[in-house]
Amino acid sequence: MTDLIKDKDVTSLEELLQQRKALLDITNRIHAAQNIKQILVDLKDGILSLFSARSLTIYVLDRMSNEIYSMFLAGTELKEIRVGIDKKSIAGYVASTGKVVNIADAYDSDELGTIDGELIHDSSWDKKTGFRTRQILAAPIVQNKMITGVVQVLNKKGDTGKFSEDEAGFLLEITNVLGIAFYNQERYARRRKTRFDFLLSRGLLKEEELDSAWEDSREAKETVETYLTKKYKVSREDIGRSFEEFFRCKFISFSDKYPIPGDLLKNLKKEYLRRELWVPLEKKDGAIQIIVDDPNNILKRDMIENLLKTKSVRYNVSFPDDIIKFINHFFQSHEDESTITDILGKLGSAEEESQEEEDGEVVTESDSVIMQLVNKIILDASARRASDIHVEPNVAKKNVEVRYRVDGDCALYQTLPYSYRAAVVSRIKIMSNLDITVRRLPQDGKIKFRKPGGEEMELRVATIPTQGGVEDVVMRLLAKGETMPLEAMGMSERNLRELRNILEKPYGMVLVVGPTGSGKTTTLHAALHEINTPDKKIWTAEDPVEITQYGLRQVQVQSKIGFDFAAAMRAFLRADPDVIMVGEMRDFETAKTGVEASLTGHLVFSTLHTNSAPETIVRLLDMGIDPLNFADSLLGILAQRLVRTLCKKCKEAYHPDRNEYDEIVESYGEEQFVKLNFPYDDRFTLYRPKGCEACDKTGYKGRMGIHELVIASDGIKRLIQKRETVEVMRNTAMTEGMTTLLQDGIYKSIQGITDFRQVRRVCIK
Repeated sequence: MTDLIKDKDVTSLEELLQQRKALLDITNRIHAAQNIKQILVDLKDGILSLFSARSLTIYVLDRMSNEIYSMFLAGTELKEIRVGIDKKSIAGYVASTGKVVNIADAYDSDELGTIDGELIHDSSWDKKTGFRTRQILAAPIVQNKMITGVVQVLNKKGDTGKFSEDEAGFLLEITNVLGIAFYNQERYARRRKTRFDFLLSRGLLKEEELDSAWEDSREAKETVETYLTKKYKVSREDIGRSFEEFFRCKFISFSDKYPIPGDLLKNLKKEYLRRELWVPLEKKDGAIQIIVDDPNNILKRDMIENLLKTKSVRYNVSFPDDIIKFINHFFQSHEDESTITDILGKLGSAEEESQEEEDGEVVTESDSVIMQLVNKIILDASARRASDIHVEPNVAKKNVEVRYRVDGDCALYQTLPYSYRAAVVSRIKIMSNLDITVRRLPQDGKIKFRKPGGEEMELRVATIPTQGGVEDVVMRLLAKGETMPLEAMGMSERNLRELRNILEKPYGMVLVVGPTGSGKTTTLHAALHEINTPDKKIWTAEDPVEITQYGLRQVQVQSKIGFDFAAAMRAFLRADPDVIMVGEMRDFETAKTGVEASLTGHLVFSTLHTNSAPETIVRLLDMGIDPLNFADSLLGILAQRLVRTLCKKCKEAYHPDRNEYDEIVESYGEEQFVKLNFPYDDRFTLYRPKGCEACDKTGYKGRMGIHELVIASDGIKRLIQKRETVEVMRNTAMTEGMTTLLQDGIYKSIQGITDFRQVRRVCIK
């Protein structure tokens, strides 16, 4: 028995000596490492061999982003993992507190709670890789009383329970060695001080490669940044991060979606900016944002501030090639076409703000350049598929912002000098046949605009006086549209089937409701297209006629001369109609005439501005429409909204957490959601925007409709006759098969067509 104990002691002593020898070997290799990347990737397996564990990760502190990061090889590609310094992961908790953590089961919330009530295990990596974390032993890397990283050991081999105290002590010895190594690496990095230090410290580039790149790029007549991306396959993103770390400012890549800062460029020459490699980008929070190739160049900064006549300048860094692209984008688009900046340049710099009179402008609406400027704004809006143009003089910022609404979202297109505010507005008024002397009252008008190719478009114009004695202008583009088929409306199977059944009826009333710009007219024309046959006479009254369709007799109403929707409808009834479409039922007379027409053997289509289909019934009854006649005439009400759709090329699938799933279920309605059969399991997938070139980095491209269709069943007709509340009508319609706008949108988000956030933006119930 004594001999057996002695043999065990000898064996354990030999194992201890072997561990110490292995530790000494690893220590020497850590200190001999050329860079941090070599420690994180190449030496990780050697350190892991000291523990009886499945996995080991070494994290390094990134002070700029307040994160810890590590690197790993995925095949031959070097990838990075980042973790926030907070209590949302074990490694992040160790980095934030400096405590050693030894856990038996990472998924045991009670065990985590004994360490810290807010501590949670980040399981996203497990889901991504299929590796299930059990035991965790994690310790901070500390040098000079400062945390510089974290070492995390995972899953004991063939054992349960926590790592032993001996293993925890062994890990602390490793972290002491790593602390010294990281400190030496940082000191070494501080001695170099070049804008590519980040690449060297991460092992993305070798010292000798960088040294040769300086010389070789000069011979190749390329920038060193371009040479590094070509020769050594260093990504532009990594070089950008290296610039951010060195210059301590933001790195900005070229994008043609930046609005043209016309008010900042009016006194600057393109050739000068290209030679000096800087350009103003925008004015934000009272400071002018500049992109420059070297933000540390004091002489260049003094020159910029003198030219701009301000010290409120914020510098950002970019590649020389990208700065040139920004300058070209701001000053020219095509060789044979002037841009906004070219046009502004023709006006010269004579109209200094100091020379302006309070109520007058140096630049006038009769200047040919102002005419070019307004034409260019309209043409660019049409090219970008904008639905609206907003011209907004800003008294506080002393500029004029031009914004476009594309796919339902407003975005800044360009800024103009403040001195052009009255000239631009007056020019638009002249084009709209409005009174340019009236500045204190709103005015409405229209522009017939002919494009260079001969195509004609129409714009609806509204001018509104705003604070500071200026006027805003909003122009809606009414380009002639094509008729879309009903199948392209994106309706659910039930809604499409029921709507087609309604369209087969010989008489009655069909209403399409929703806010301005929700696609009501497009849907109505699609419905008319279904029944547009030679045996039917179809009259339409619209304001304006946006979509033309062969076979329809379309009328443009003129409210100013008394030819409104009600007058048009009375005229139609004398003109042998089968089908009548009225643009909008905005008053009692139009609604009353529509109900009477539907009762006398005509199929009547119209629109209303209401929030939902059941609310439309109450709105018309409140107008004074007779409930009995309305109940007899109504066939159905379709409410709709337009939601942005996810870009098909870059949308990203993900597994939502339980909270997000529960929010969707609650919004849809628990009882109804069960019928969809989408339980919360590992297969439940949603999609989110990512961003690519095809969608201008937004993650969204195009729009589609979400719908709510109330069928005028016998049950609904009885409720109309009783003048029941909206809630009662909605509940009855839902029991008969109606899905609400929100439910239809949620279903389409589960299908991956849109996302829940976009649905929430456009509807409530």
